[in-house]
Amino acid sequence: MRQNKSWEITDEFWEAAKPLIPLRERDSNKVYKRKSGGGRPPMNQRRVLEAIFYVLRTGVQWNALPKTFGSSSSIHRYFQLWCEKGFFEALWIRGLEKYDEVKGICWTWLSLDGCMTKAPLAQETVGKNPTDRGKKWQQTPFARRRDRSTTINSSNRG
Repeated sequence: MRQNKSWEITDEFWEAAKPLIPLRERDSNKVYKRKSGGGRPPMNQRRVLEAIFYVLRTGVQWNALPKTFGSSSSIHRYFQLWCEKGFFEALWIRGLEKYDEVKGICWTWLSLDGCMTKAPLAQETVGKNPTDRGKKWQQTPFARRRDRSTTINSSNRG
């Protein structure tokens, strides 16, 4: 499979990530109304991972996730569960190990740098900044309103 978009994952990556995905477990302290396996089937895990990568890559809000990925609240729930279970940390470690095999990492000298900027791919999705829409100096004045710079005194009352 050729990767067209930065959030789409290849078959090779999926085969490496699939065993790391935590399985959902039923809470033994909770009383369930349905038998195990009843209800709606779980979402496609690969599609969920692509949706999470879409949000992380573009910087859009969870609610702005395109409907083609599925329910944004369900995908966010998966994201929270996988973070809690350590999936992304395990995926990061697996990626470092693979990179160390292929290219090699010099563990004796490391440096860390960070930067906070706007996500470059999110501009076409979110549009203009909502805080700039209602600035007072950009609004048109109300009709039939007196100019505020005019001061009223005894000489110009008329």
